[in-house]
Amino acid sequence: MLKGTLLTAICASVLGTVAVAEEKMRISLQLPLTSHLGENLVLFEKEVEERTGGAIDVEIYDSATLYKDKEVPAAVGSGAIEAGVASLTRYVGDAPVVDVFYMPFLFNTEEKVRAAVAEGSPVREILETEIAKTGGEVLYWQAYGGAILLSQDTPIRTPEDMKGKKARVFGKTLGDFVSAAGGAPTLISGSEQYLAYQRGTVDVGMTGISGVKSRKLWEVMDTITKTNHANIEFVVVVNSDWWDGLDPELQGHIRDAANVAQNDVRDRMSQIEAQAFAAAEENGMTIVELNDEELASWQAVAQPVYDSYIEATGDAGRKILDALGVNSGS
Repeated sequence: MLKGTLLTAICASVLGTVAVAEEKMRISLQLPLTSHLGENLVLFEKEVEERTGGAIDVEIYDSATLYKDKEVPAAVGSGAIEAGVASLTRYVGDAPVVDVFYMPFLFNTEEKVRAAVAEGSPVREILETEIAKTGGEVLYWQAYGGAILLSQDTPIRTPEDMKGKKARVFGKTLGDFVSAAGGAPTLISGSEQYLAYQRGTVDVGMTGISGVKSRKLWEVMDTITKTNHANIEFVVVVNSDWWDGLDPELQGHIRDAANVAQNDVRDRMSQIEAQAFAAAEENGMTIVELNDEELASWQAVAQPVYDSYIEATGDAGRKILDALGVNSGS
């Protein structure tokens, strides 16, 4: 009788392990695994699988093999996939407040960025609450660095240089900024950038310096202007129903893994950017630094962007700007 009971218990244990091990966490990523966001997801995968003893099987689908960046919010929110990485601005349709990180020159220092993305900060809490309404819960944030401008042959030093040119953007607020400078914004997904530059679909590029390295954009553009006019953030989002269905202990392990990955990428961002700038120079790109007068000319055209943000976001936008010490008006 004891042997039978023991055998039954062992079988139940094995079957239970198999059942739990089949709990997959598929994550869609638009960038290649060789990018710093890809490397960060690999770290997250390792941490999750070690902490859960293999109970959660993380599968990363990189280079937009499953979904493009703009498709991730809907795919995660609907439950078509358990998780995904999306540029924060991809939620602007449902939550216009997310574009605060793309307000011109608002987050032009690392200290300002860290304060805004810290756990419990008013900015982060408001944004995550709005994103949750789409059916996706923010698991953690992935730093991507400051925004730069790309061009071919001629640098974009002032708004005057932008006039009449088509510029790749990745969000509405960045598009408003380009328009304010006299350019024509064109929304192009990150994974489609290379071809857009190669084919001349746009004259000017906008991205983070790490993207220049991971996508080898020096093959299609030869000049970088360090405007640092916006801070680019990505978020790792999980489907709310999938997340709520997990055992609380597993949730805790995943949260711990997310914190490790989040801190790692944030702490290495300055180094990642420095290495990317070096790689760009090694591959023949010209790096342009703006002087104070040139920088001031960009800042001077930014006010309409702030006005549009307040108009689109209402009270939520005012609360965020007030928390950041920006006069948002009445």
